[in-house]
Amino acid sequence: MKYVHIVDDVPELEARPDLPLVVALDGFLDAGHAASLAAQHINRAEPAPVVATFDVDAFHDYRARRPAVTFSRDHYTDYAAPRLVVRLARDEVGTPYLLLTGPEPDSRWEAFARAVRAVVERFDVGVVLTLDAVPMTTPHTRALPMTQHANNPERMVRTNVWDSDLRVPASAHAMLSVRLGEWGHDVTGYVVHVPHYLAEFDNPAAARALVQGIQASTDLVFDLADLDQAAQAHDRRVAEHIEGNPEVATLVEGLEQQYDAFRAAEESGRSLLAEGTELPTGEELGAEFERFLAGLDGPDQPREGN
Repeated sequence: MKYVHIVDDVPELEARPDLPLVVALDGFLDAGHAASLAAQHINRAEPAPVVATFDVDAFHDYRARRPAVTFSRDHYTDYAAPRLVVRLARDEVGTPYLLLTGPEPDSRWEAFARAVRAVVERFDVGVVLTLDAVPMTTPHTRALPMTQHANNPERMVRTNVWDSDLRVPASAHAMLSVRLGEWGHDVTGYVVHVPHYLAEFDNPAAARALVQGIQASTDLVFDLADLDQAAQAHDRRVAEHIEGNPEVATLVEGLEQQYDAFRAAEESGRSLLAEGTELPTGEELGAEFERFLAGLDGPDQPREGN
């Protein structure tokens, strides 16, 4: 079965070897909607033409993630069908790159990996770059931690905080990195760590970090001014709500102390456990934040479909 349809004639790509392919999938690893916001930001100019379309019916679980549809008085309309597509986009100076967006496949990951391989080899992609965001017990008052991964050590451009093995739930991105590496294709990517108590809200600072990762690993150039402004506005809203909630402020202070102790221990090579420091539990943070999160705006603006 053919799981991807690739446009045969794309003349502007024939003279572009080592094309980057940016992969930003909605779903499991999109805390703070960071990957979605990053993809939207770098593809916000003219609608980028589609050069490959995946058979989303083969990968999507409609009962687990139901698309939206509008009921207009007496009939249904505007069915928002999920799309898993590769677009030919351009950066601020006109340099082309490919952008794969859509829902993370719920099934047939191996078939999805083979389909992505077909795109990579058809368009002579030089590097596949994945964007992810995960919740973490980091305070919003500290710089967002970010982890880079690469199946080719030469693609690493930063040193990670983590220096040991971690066993984590797999994602389509992670499996794709393994398989493409086995097939001789370079994959790198960035995982930004978003404060877990704000993971359900748009986080433009996290999106900015991911776009900066793209720039660090490729020759692509993007204007970050809008994300900078959105991040500042987001930080102000959170700070205002915390200022009016002393209980939350106390918990955040405890989280700051624990996080700073963790970073100091990592940098000195000591134990990662902060001795004598009480870490607020997720339940404690959740209970306190629940009250003021209702006062925060949700996602700043609805994101356009892919």
